[in-house]
Amino acid sequence: MDPPPVPGSSFSELPSSQTSIPSRSQSFSQKSDDSQTAAEFIDSQLQLEADAREALPYKFENCTKTIGKLRQVLFSCLTCNPPPSNPSDPYTPAGVCYSCSIQCHGEHTLVELFNKRNFVCDCGTTRLPATSPCAIRLNPETNTKGGVHSEEPAPDNKYNHNFRNSFCGCECDYDPHQQKGTMFQCLGLGTAETGGCGEDWWHPGCVVGLGPDWFETASQKNDVKKTQHTGLLTSITEVAENVVDEANAEAAPEVMEEDEDDNPPLPPGFPHEDDFEGFICYKCVDANPWIKRYGGGPGFLAPVFKRSAAPSPERGLLAMTQEVIASHLAPPKKRKAEDDEESVASDRSKRVKSDLPTEASAPEPANATTALPTKTLLVTKAAENAACKLETLPPTPEGQMSLFFKADFRDHLCKCPDCFPLLKPHDQLIEEEINYEPTLSGSEEEAGGSTVGSGSIYERGESALKNVDRVRAIEGVMAFQQLKDKLKPLFQQFAGTGKAISAEDIKAHFAKMRGDDEAIKAAGEDAKTSKKDEDQRREQGGY
Repeated sequence: MDPPPVPGSSFSELPSSQTSIPSRSQSFSQKSDDSQTAAEFIDSQLQLEADAREALPYKFENCTKTIGKLRQVLFSCLTCNPPPSNPSDPYTPAGVCYSCSIQCHGEHTLVELFNKRNFVCDCGTTRLPATSPCAIRLNPETNTKGGVHSEEPAPDNKYNHNFRNSFCGCECDYDPHQQKGTMFQCLGLGTAETGGCGEDWWHPGCVVGLGPDWFETASQKNDVKKTQHTGLLTSITEVAENVVDEANAEAAPEVMEEDEDDNPPLPPGFPHEDDFEGFICYKCVDANPWIKRYGGGPGFLAPVFKRSAAPSPERGLLAMTQEVIASHLAPPKKRKAEDDEESVASDRSKRVKSDLPTEASAPEPANATTALPTKTLLVTKAAENAACKLETLPPTPEGQMSLFFKADFRDHLCKCPDCFPLLKPHDQLIEEEINYEPTLSGSEEEAGGSTVGSGSIYERGESALKNVDRVRAIEGVMAFQQLKDKLKPLFQQFAGTGKAISAEDIKAHFAKMRGDDEAIKAAGEDAKTSKKDEDQRREQGGY
C-alpha cells in the first residue's frame, strides 16, 4: 500500500496510484486518513486563508507608482533582471513594490529588499523588459487595466548591490534557508554613489571586521591553544576563537542540545541587541565624518571600531576582549580587587571634584536679589537653544568605526546654525521615518466589510449575493433550494441503512439528475466493480 501523501504537496506531484479515483471503500465519507467531514473541510479552508493572510497580510490591488516617492518594502526580480556573472559588467537594477511583486512577478525569483526610502516602483518602466508589463496599473493608451510597459522610471531612485541579491560589506548572496544569525540594516546616511551603503544589511561580524562566518571558523579550530596570562594576543581573530572555546566549554550540554540552529553569538565588540535602536555603518560614517563627533555622547553608544582600522581603536578593542578572556580564565585576586577599589575611589573623588562649582559659577546666596529682567531671560533662553552641543561632547574618535544609537538619539543632535546644514540633507536624522504599508487584507476599513475578494469563502458568498440584482439573487436561492431537494432523497437513503456514501454513488446520482445515460452506465459499472469492497465499508458511527 502506498504511503499517504506528504502534507503540503501538490496533487500533481503524487504518484499515479494516489491520483486515481478512490475506491468505494476509500470514499470521502469514511473515517480514513484522507477523508474529512464538511465541517473539517470548512475549517481547513479557513485555516488556509488565515495562513495566506499571514504570508501576504496586505492587499495587492494597487501599484504604488502613482503615489510617488515612499519608504516602502521593495523586491528585486532576478527573473526579469538577472545579474551578470561578472559583477563588473553593466547591470540595470530595478525594484518593484509589494503589489507588483505578487500580481506581476508572482511566479518569478524575487529578492526581498525590505524598506528603502524615497523609492518609486519600477514595474512597467524601461528598467524591466517589455515582456513583463505591469498588470495592475491603468494603461493610458487603452484605458484598461494592465499591459503597462516602457514608461520612464523615476530619476531619483537610488540603487545598491542589494538589487543583485548581494548584501553586507562582504557582498555575499543572501539565502534565507542557509543564512544564520541576525543581520542589521544601516540607517543609510550615504548612497552607493556618495560612498555610503544605501541602507545595506550587515552581518555583526563584518561590522567589527571579523567576517560573516567568524563564529563557525573559530569553532572549527579546536586545536587553538589557550591564551596564557603572560602572553600577548596577536590578533582579534584569536581573541574571538578563544571566546568561542570558553563559551563552548562552560555551556551546559543540555542547553547546547536544545536547538542546534540557534543563532551564533554576537562578536566581541558588538553591542547587545537590546542596547541600541539602530546603527550607522562605517561606510556611511566615512562618507559623513562629522557624525563621528557624536560617538560615545548622549543618545549614542561607544564607537564600534572595525578591525584593521587605526591602531588606537584596535588596541582598545583588543584590550576589551582581553578582559573578556581574563574574566573566563583567571579568577580575580584579592590584590587586584583592592587595586580596583582604590581606582574606583580615586575616580569617584575626581568626579566629585570636577562636579564642584568653581568660584565663577558658584551659586549665589539665597538672599540675593539680582533678578534678571524678563527680556534678558528670553534672550538667555534663545542663546541656550542656539548654543552648539558639540562643545559638550567628548573628543572626536579616530579610525574607521560604526555608530550605534538609541531611540532618542535625534533629541541629542545639534541643530545650531552651524550644525543644522549637516543634518538637513538627511531627513532620517531630523525626524523618524514612516514606512508605507498597503491596506490589510480583509480589514474592517472596507465599507461594511462587503467587498468581494476579502474575508472567508462564506463571507465572500454572502457579499456576492448582496451585490447581484434582486431577480438573479432570487433565482440563485431557488436553484440552491431545488438542488437541496434533489439531494435529500440520496442522503435519506443512506442515513436509513447506516452505510457510507461513496464517490460512485454521488456521481451516479448526479448523472441521473442530468439524464446522462453514458454517465449512468459508467457509474453502474464502477459500482459493480467495487461491490466486493462493500463489506469492508464501515458505518458512519463505527468510530
